[in-house]
Amino acid sequence: MTEIDRRSFLKATIVAGGALVIGAALPFRSRAEERFDLPVDPAAEFKPNAFIKIAPDGKVTVIVGQAEMGQGVLTSLPMIVADELEVDWKDVVYEHGPPGKEYINPALGGQITGGSASVKGFFNPLRTAAASVREMLIGAAAAKWGVPADRLRARNGEILDPETKRTAKYGTLLEDAAKITPPASPKLKDPKDFKYIGKSIKRLDSPEKVNGTGIFGIDVKVPGMLTASIMRSPVLGGKVSSVDDAAAKAIRGVRHVIRLDSGVAVVADNYWAAKKGRDALKVSWDDGAMKGVSSDALFKASVDAAAGGKGVEAKKIGDVAAGRSNAAKVVEAVYYAPYLAHATMEPMNATADVRPDRCEIWSGIQAQMVVQSQVAKLLGIAPEKVIVNNTLLGGGFGRRLGDYVLDAVRLSKQVGKPVKVIWTREDDMHGDFYRPSSYNVMSAGLDGAGKPTFWRHRTVGASIMGYLGPSIFGFAPPEDRLDNTATEGAHTLPYDMQNLFVDWVPVKHGVPVGFWRSVGSSHTAFSTECFLDEVAHAAGKDPLEFRISLLEKHPRFVGVLKLAAEKSGWNKPLPKGMGRGIAIHESFDSIVAEVAEVSVAKDGNVRVHRVVCVVDCGQVVNPDTVNAQMEGGIVYGLTAALYGEITLKDGRVEQRNFYDYKMLRMNEMPKVEVHIVPSTEKHGGVGEPGTPPIAPAVVNAIFSATGKRIRSLPIRREELRS
Repeated sequence: MTEIDRRSFLKATIVAGGALVIGAALPFRSRAEERFDLPVDPAAEFKPNAFIKIAPDGKVTVIVGQAEMGQGVLTSLPMIVADELEVDWKDVVYEHGPPGKEYINPALGGQITGGSASVKGFFNPLRTAAASVREMLIGAAAAKWGVPADRLRARNGEILDPETKRTAKYGTLLEDAAKITPPASPKLKDPKDFKYIGKSIKRLDSPEKVNGTGIFGIDVKVPGMLTASIMRSPVLGGKVSSVDDAAAKAIRGVRHVIRLDSGVAVVADNYWAAKKGRDALKVSWDDGAMKGVSSDALFKASVDAAAGGKGVEAKKIGDVAAGRSNAAKVVEAVYYAPYLAHATMEPMNATADVRPDRCEIWSGIQAQMVVQSQVAKLLGIAPEKVIVNNTLLGGGFGRRLGDYVLDAVRLSKQVGKPVKVIWTREDDMHGDFYRPSSYNVMSAGLDGAGKPTFWRHRTVGASIMGYLGPSIFGFAPPEDRLDNTATEGAHTLPYDMQNLFVDWVPVKHGVPVGFWRSVGSSHTAFSTECFLDEVAHAAGKDPLEFRISLLEKHPRFVGVLKLAAEKSGWNKPLPKGMGRGIAIHESFDSIVAEVAEVSVAKDGNVRVHRVVCVVDCGQVVNPDTVNAQMEGGIVYGLTAALYGEITLKDGRVEQRNFYDYKMLRMNEMPKVEVHIVPSTEKHGGVGEPGTPPIAPAVVNAIFSATGKRIRSLPIRREELRS
């Protein structure tokens, strides 16, 4: 493994998954103690809006209401402010924002970090907020000097009068600026004058993650805190029947054993006492509806639903039946993607301190306002009485929406002290809400010239919105309505198909499901891009050229594909035993193509040697973040393609830890090359779009190397042995 490969692996893993080095358990300052919640003396500190504070020494604090889970928002969002506010980057720091309507992401309609929407949603609001402050400071200087404001300029944290060369640092203008009404529609900078946006800037949060001072939820300590570990039903959805806690209470340090709806909690002076006490519990369970359910039965239920279930229409173009009748050749296949866990490096955890008149929470959360509302409802108090301190997140991927917080709140209320709940890795693996499985029945027709006459895609899977919608968004779609998360990437297929029909058959398997990195695209890219590869070969066409021929209406896709072909050396021969595969997919308004170079050993072992990634994500704020997120998405998706699978036996999740839910290892890391398409298009996301194309690119490369089609994930050696 080369040094550059090691760097790629470490960079991708650290940035995508959070910190590998967990800091010492340092006290985390209460949000109630933070200055911006107290009356502000304008002479001491200037806070003109929800996003910006300026201190007398000129330091600018950017308040970030999004969660930092490795994707870089604590740097990219401050970059936007720094550029528009005209301050020196060395004078910029960040602060985690509280729950608040000011931090609702306009791209999502809630204060939620997800959907690769942080930059996309806040680019314009942050520019406007910063430009407004800049004009207030210019106005303050103009009034102070008795000159027209339009002749003054802001630069590097000061106001300049070009005629007199007089300057005033921002810190000296705060009191006067505070008296000026913020302009509603300030003039924004011309993009050609951007100083930071579009440049690679080192991340503000990297030093604290490297030196161990960064505070993740699991690091939090508050005075008088107890620690809890909760034993949950080994069967999904099971409930407690009876508890014998005598042995647990005999463990030194154990203070309480408390029965909850979710299981039995042992509350102790420290984690190890809580864990030992939990291990000593004797609990009988009512297994409930999932008793005896296996993965084989769930798979059969999907097969039956595909054959006889009523589908919900997702997309219709033309007449598929007519297209089939005109086909000279019909290609058919079934693709399957399994349930997947999030497997974040930091297991779920939360600390809560419930007082008679308020509640304070410390945790890494992707949906602060949702949690604030849920806790308020649970305790019967006003939402503003729930203080949420958001920490760094050791990996999110859609998992950290806050369900794990509620048990900490319940326990703190019952014992009258702050309580930190820590999940074990096994708890995390068994108590996840999983990426839904996806069963896909595909068919397509070709005419005599090898052009498609129809495309038919039926996908079977559970509704994420049906499961999480009520708790996160306050509603669930009716059962006869499309859940877009089930078919995104399938019903938005970019290829020119005269006759196309995509539908979705919803199933309720009893398995909790939720958002997973790239959501529906994580499985639809696999089925559509692999099947399109099959259709291309059936037509006798090169897979790259076949794609391009169907994308005449989408020049950005064509540009991405051609650049991927150029950078990967698509037409250059590979050593014997190796294959090259390509896939392209649009998700979260970004287009990503990936070319994988793969070899398959005689024992069926797959080795991915190189991945070339080309991304068109519109206007870029920090290219280094884009590179890192593409690399991280590739690692995450490649791990799932090679190893990822959650299976059930007798209603129990079989996987327990990283020994049987494997992660990509350092010696397996391919060389990854990322190329960003220069663009002035609207912002696309980058946290998730790197994940969907990697599985189909690898599978298509396996076909190129061996002539064998893989239609079910994860890739299994036994299917590829010589």
